Amino acid sequence: MSNQPHNGYGPYDPYEPRGTYGPYEQQGVQPQAQQGYDDAYQQQPYEPYAQPQQSQHQQPQHPGAWPSAQGQQGYAQADPVTQTWQTPTWDTQTWQQPLAPQSADQGYAASWADGAPGGGAGGAQQAPDPAAGATGPAVPSVTTVPAAPERQLTAAEKAKAEGRPQILAPGFQPAVLTAVLAALLAAAAPLGQYALVVPVVLLQAVTAAGWFRLNGMWPARQGIALAFLGGLAADAGLLATDAGQAPTVLMGTLGVWVLLTLMLQLRSGAGADERLYGLMVAGASAALTVIAAGHLAAVSSASADAVVIGAVGVAVAALARALPLPSFVSPVVALIAAAGSGVATGRMTDFGTSGALLALAAGACALIGLRAASYDYPSRFVHMTAGVALPLAAAAPAVYVLGRALG
Repeated sequence: MSNQPHNGYGPYDPYEPRGTYGPYEQQGVQPQAQQGYDDAYQQQPYEPYAQPQQSQHQQPQHPGAWPSAQGQQGYAQADPVTQTWQTPTWDTQTWQQPLAPQSADQGYAASWADGAPGGGAGGAQQAPDPAAGATGPAVPSVTTVPAAPERQLTAAEKAKAEGRPQILAPGFQPAVLTAVLAALLAAAAPLGQYALVVPVVLLQAVTAAGWFRLNGMWPARQGIALAFLGGLAADAGLLATDAGQAPTVLMGTLGVWVLLTLMLQLRSGAGADERLYGLMVAGASAALTVIAAGHLAAVSSASADAVVIGAVGVAVAALARALPLPSFVSPVVALIAAAGSGVATGRMTDFGTSGALLALAAGACALIGLRAASYDYPSRFVHMTAGVALPLAAAAPAVYVLGRALG
């Protein structure tokens, strides 16, 4: 049988012997298709395991594209390298093997290594971005959020940011209130215990509330009420007993109220640390409130003049401490002013020049109370309660003891 293709000019003879030629062969002319097959057969011999050569100019296709009209390219994958298929030919009689699949990271790495972001060895260009305009690629818009207005830091916040302690004295307004309350004590002292009990009760109420707020416990209604009741119990005991029993009344009231405070904290459902802290604050508040009754005890045991001298000395020291002076000068000026007020009021009473010592001691206790109210980062409420009451409450023991000693 002849391997030559059948021509269309004569009947097909299956028994045509080898060596016979058709009309074209006889004239020495071969058909164009047959010539192409022969040339391909002579140039590329049959190699069944030969690997096809990869085209150097493969255009990237959109993922999911159908084969082209020539049928030479298959589906394009998501990676930059396009897999191709080739139909079998007469010269090779083999299928072209697909390229090894590559991951997206490998494909992008290979494309960047070739020097082109989207192309391979041939530097194929990427598909145009529909978002790009005529002048160039589109720049992503950035939404600008207006900055919030800066809030001015307080003195406490600045000190905390700088890492330094912030000690703020109560100031001039609490000092004026302290002076007003001291004037009420000085005015009611010559009138007797029953007249003096009114400003003393007011002092005890402000002391109980201010101490709890000073220690960050607010509202502590039960603790404040218990401490205030302790002060009232001390006042009632001083009014009901003789003048010589004042120390016993004050110490007994303080002991009973410490036990009541302990029982109150044991009933609390808070943790052990919180209950211990609450016990210390409540106990200190009750002690200060009971001690504030020392002004009332001084009137009954010593004389009313001691209360007058001590109250004036506290008022002058608080006002002098509130003056805008350097921190190391202000306490000295306050003590000198308190001693001077004691000299003036002592001459008006039976104490004489010894009143300077009493006023000086009361002024020193007032400065201690002001320093306790000037703890780190205090609030205005602390200044208007503890800053007002602590100078007078702290001066009560000195007024009682020195009043009896110097009177």
